[in-house]
Amino acid sequence: QAEHDEQAQSILISPDAKFLDAVEASIHKLLPTMERAEIIEASMGTRAAMIQVTDLSQAAEVSNRIAPEHLELSVEDPEALCEEIRHAGAIFMGRYTAEALGDYCAGPNHVLPTSGTARFSSPLGVYDFQKRSSLIGFSASGADRMGRVASVLARGEGLTAHARSAEYRIEED
Repeated sequence: QAEHDEQAQSILISPDAKFLDAVEASIHKLLPTMERAEIIEASMGTRAAMIQVTDLSQAAEVSNRIAPEHLELSVEDPEALCEEIRHAGAIFMGRYTAEALGDYCAGPNHVLPTSGTARFSSPLGVYDFQKRSSLIGFSASGADRMGRVASVLARGEGLTAHARSAEYRIEED
């Protein structure tokens, strides 16, 4: 990701300190061979991070906090770890599923939530191009029960007409 631009952010999370050291050594070795070495170096120098965690569950916690646009689960059992992931734009499952395959070959939409917006947003999808409506329906007893709640909440906001609308549906005792 670092070769995209100077503002790109690459983060590696691992419980294995030796692995983090090996990756850092590989970066230094490979960087001079890259066409966009200056861009990569700028991105890595100001926006990259290597984070050591105690275990993969903590790695998932940190990842959920970051809410990455792309998340590679390069672990032995990506399906198990994926159960703990709540916030990511696109999740690449296992060591053979490089993010570059998602960019060019895998087929899912690649308009993804950036800058942590995966906490509340999803990749662009067919639902973004459809108009939808919510359908809400209550029975008489449901309107009675929930009308009492709605009345209290509406009055708490000073919305008397809303409260009365809900109260009209409350069954008299």
